[in-house]
Amino acid sequence: MAFQKASQESGPLAVRHFLDKLEHPLKQEIEVVRALILAAKPELNEHIKWNAPSFCLQQEDRITFNLKSRDSIRLIFHRGAKAKAPLGKGYLIEDASGLLDWAAPDRAIATFTGMADVEAKKAALADVVKAWLAKAGEES
Repeated sequence: MAFQKASQESGPLAVRHFLDKLEHPLKQEIEVVRALILAAKPELNEHIKWNAPSFCLQQEDRITFNLKSRDSIRLIFHRGAKAKAPLGKGYLIEDASGLLDWAAPDRAIATFTGMADVEAKKAALADVVKAWLAKAGEES
């Protein structure tokens, strides 16, 4: 997989250029997941972080792709670059779908292994993205 250095561009244009040049076996899946995330909340901004697309709400990164693996893509759900005080006890959101693997109460990972997996998890992902952005946005 070939990664490109982040340019001086920012926002959707930088992401579009990054994806146009990206060589990844799951590129089509990345595009579908990206579109789903952007559709979940029109106020989202995107840029390149950790050498992958990242989605911001209220100037804080909330969801970031991890594209290091060639056989899967991961979405990292988080509350920004710096540690923040907990918003309550337990996990940040309820995930009845089981889509998320929790790394911490306010950090979770969703993994997709191919288009069939993306399609099977599409509804759950849309719900999780909306819930995550709503809850993480409470702190701002």
